[in-house]
Amino acid sequence: MTSRDDQDFFVVKAKDNGVQVIGLTRGQDTRFHHTEKLDQGEVLIAQFTDHTSAVKIRGRATIVTKHGIVESGD
Repeated sequence: MTSRDDQDFFVVKAKDNGVQVIGLTRGQDTRFHHTEKLDQGEVLIAQFTDHTSAVKIRGRATIVTKHGIVESGD
């Protein structure tokens, strides 16, 4: 298990109601393991972990990472 200090954090800010943030597992079989639903203006601060290797965003949102800012759903 890795230290939480070296994990990548990201921020998702919903532009509309009903934005979904879906966590995907690591390993040979990628699966959905967690879902959050955000309403307009809500912010989720999350991180990649030993179990989460990817995140899927459905809806219009601003995603902020150490690599830059991305707009989804436009």
